[in-house]
Amino acid sequence: MSSLATPRPLALVTGASSGIGYELALLFAINGFDLVATGRSGKIDTAAADLARYGGEVVPVRADLAEADGVETVWRAVEQTGRFLDVAVLNAGRSIGGAFLDTDLDDELSLIELNVTSVVHLAKHVARHMAAGQRGRILITSSLSATLPTPYETVYGPSRAFTRMFALGLREELKEHGVSVTTLMPGATDSDFHARAGMDDTAFGPGMKKNSRKDVARQGFLALMNGHAEVVGGDPSTKRTALKNRFLPETLKAARHARMARPRS
Repeated sequence: MSSLATPRPLALVTGASSGIGYELALLFAINGFDLVATGRSGKIDTAAADLARYGGEVVPVRADLAEADGVETVWRAVEQTGRFLDVAVLNAGRSIGGAFLDTDLDDELSLIELNVTSVVHLAKHVARHMAAGQRGRILITSSLSATLPTPYETVYGPSRAFTRMFALGLREELKEHGVSVTTLMPGATDSDFHARAGMDDTAFGPGMKKNSRKDVARQGFLALMNGHAEVVGGDPSTKRTALKNRFLPETLKAARHARMARPRS
C-alpha cells in the first residue's frame, strides 16, 4: 500500500475484534481512515471485512500482544503499508476475576504482558515514528479501575493504573514533537469483558446496568481528536464516580469494589 495511492489517513487499532475496540475502529472507518486492525483470534478477519464496507482499506492482523513477537508482528504490518501512521489506538487488554489465592499465576503474568508490557513495547515504536513526523495522535485505553484498588481483580486495577500514568507522562514528553496522547478510562461497559474475566458470578455479571460501548468509544474518539488529556468513558453516574474517587480513602474504595467483584458462590 503506497502513501501516494490514497489521501486517507491511517489508524492502528488493537483489540479491534469486538467491544470498545471494534466500536473505535468503526468510528475511524466511518470518518475516512484506513485501518490496521488487530485481534488475537480469527474474529479480526470478520471485523475487518465489516469495517471495509465503509470504503477504506483495512489490514487485519491476528496477533497475541501478550507475546513480544505479537507486538512486532503488528508493527511490521504498519511498516509494510509504507505510510505514515496518523493515529494509534492501544486498546487491547483484559481482566481476571477471582480471589488472588485461587487465580493462576501464569495467567496473571500474561495479563501484565498484555495490559502493561505490550503497551510500552508498541508505544515505543509508535512514539518514535510519530515524533519523526512531528505529528500524530495516540489513544491509550485505561479504566475507571485505575482510580481505586480492585480486590478480586487484584492484578487488573494496578495494570490500568500503570497504563493511565504512562499515558499521561508520555503526553507531556511528546508535546514538543507535535504528538498528542489521550487516555480513555471506561467504566463497566456492555461488552464481553467481564464474562471473559470469569466474572459472571459477581455483581459485574449479567443483569448489571453497564455503559454503552458505542457511547464509550464515541467519547474516546472525540477526546482524542480534540487533543484532550483523558476522558472517563460512560454515563454521568460513571463520571461522578471517577470524580468522587479522587477524594475517597483507598481502603473505602477497596471495600466497595470487593463487594462488587467477590464471587457469589
